Amino acid sequence: MRFFPWGFWLLCVASAPARGDSGSKARSCAEVRQLYGAKGFSLSGVPQAEISGEHLRICPQGYTCCTSEMEENFANKSRSEFEAMMKEAGRSVQTTLTAQHRSFDGYFQDLLNKSEKALYDAFPSMYGELYTQNMKVFKDLYSELRRYYRGSNINLEEALNEFWTRLLERLFKLMNPQYHITDEYLDCMVKHAEQHKPFGEVPRDLKVKATRAFIAARSYAQGFLVGSDVVRKVSQVSLSHECTRAIMKLMYCPHCRGMSSVKPCNNYCLNVVKGCLANQADLNTEWKYLMDSLVVVADRIDGPYNVDTVIGTIHMRIAEAISNLQENKDSITAKVFQGCGNPKISTKGSSSEDKKRRGKVALEAKSSAQALEMLVLDAKGNLTALKTYWITLPSSLCSKKVMASSVADDKCWNGMSKGSYLPEVMGDGLANQINNPEVEVDITKPDMTIRQQIMQLKIMTNRLGNANIGNDVDFQDASDDMSGSGSGDSCPDDVCGKRLSKSPSTRQPETHAIPKQSGHGINGASSRSLPSAFLLLLSVAFIAVQHLWR
Repeated sequence: MRFFPWGFWLLCVASAPARGDSGSKARSCAEVRQLYGAKGFSLSGVPQAEISGEHLRICPQGYTCCTSEMEENFANKSRSEFEAMMKEAGRSVQTTLTAQHRSFDGYFQDLLNKSEKALYDAFPSMYGELYTQNMKVFKDLYSELRRYYRGSNINLEEALNEFWTRLLERLFKLMNPQYHITDEYLDCMVKHAEQHKPFGEVPRDLKVKATRAFIAARSYAQGFLVGSDVVRKVSQVSLSHECTRAIMKLMYCPHCRGMSSVKPCNNYCLNVVKGCLANQADLNTEWKYLMDSLVVVADRIDGPYNVDTVIGTIHMRIAEAISNLQENKDSITAKVFQGCGNPKISTKGSSSEDKKRRGKVALEAKSSAQALEMLVLDAKGNLTALKTYWITLPSSLCSKKVMASSVADDKCWNGMSKGSYLPEVMGDGLANQINNPEVEVDITKPDMTIRQQIMQLKIMTNRLGNANIGNDVDFQDASDDMSGSGSGDSCPDDVCGKRLSKSPSTRQPETHAIPKQSGHGINGASSRSLPSAFLLLLSVAFIAVQHLWR
């Protein structure tokens, strides 16, 4: 009978739950106390040694160093830290895109500034009164070109047509000072003179080349800002309650279990992060199309629509046009008189035309083709590197931020204990999370903020597709807050984003073929063409669905 109490006691000890990984002795909580204090929390109430964990709601309920309050604080901390990781990763992408925009924007505006300065420097000595009395016409042209590039409501073709009309009217009067020429007579003169091409082929040639170059440049610059703005907004999306619990379990439960030195299993981390960033991963397809479209337009800017050649020589083309008019002044005047009648002789008398060199002064355009080539090469490299950002983000966060273990590690934190992680890694995107073992994801309720940004990517890609084939694009649907994307001067006008034509445009709406994922071109026969009307309908549908879900 003496042996029964001892045997009973031994049986009780043997049946007691094991504590952590090492026997039954209560382990010290020194490591978790140090971590908890370093996170800014009070150590009051923090256990000195492990306690029973029946109170835990997120971490496994074995022996633990965490109280309910600690678990809650760790959960809130893990949420804020993970959201900070997302914003930091996003800022890196934003920095890259805004830097590319800034480089191209500076280059393009410098081209325009140099062309305008060359005109102001050379034209007074070349044309005398022909320039000094018409200085405002030239200044207005460059002002309109800048406003168009920045996204204002300018119809570029009409702006160029208006420039040539105003210039012709003024020069015709200056070249015929002995006549009293009324506004009505000028209207007739313009109609008759246009068929005689008083400026030669320059207006038509410049209109074709300049519009293509400006359309491509404006869309290209805007594409970087839209991409940056999308990243900014998506990076601010908050974690769900389910994700907060999963991130806490991933990052802090091993500390509560006395395993501070054990890293999370890599595949375990991937499943948690892929579940929490499932909506973000759905950006991948349209994001890649935007990056590819920017690459294609970059090739246009440095190729067929070469902005260095076109924009940097505007002043030279204007000088060429004026010279053509001077050389053909007599024949053009005669044809105008024949069509409109002889104007009355001016009672003020005629003054001799100011002597000028008639364009013999050499005008030069300093080429910056090499700088453009380097800009495009740098941009293409960065765009290619960013193409897979959304689907590589979980892996990047796990390896660089969460510090997960290697894939082969079989002594890592698997969410319950130290060991291997057996479940398979889920695919990317919302639809693939239906069986995620770590995060409960409602695949029927996509995040509306992210869906709206997917639509912004589609709209911008459509604009770039139009720009690629030289068609003007409408910026009416531009993102509502470009100021947050890192550029303060992308849209200075109150009416930025809306194009207001002086007269109805004859141009038909264009559709755009999304570029192939390889980025080597845009397939005109692609089935991913997105007409503007379709985009509008799709936008309305998204808004309607959003209200229903609310």
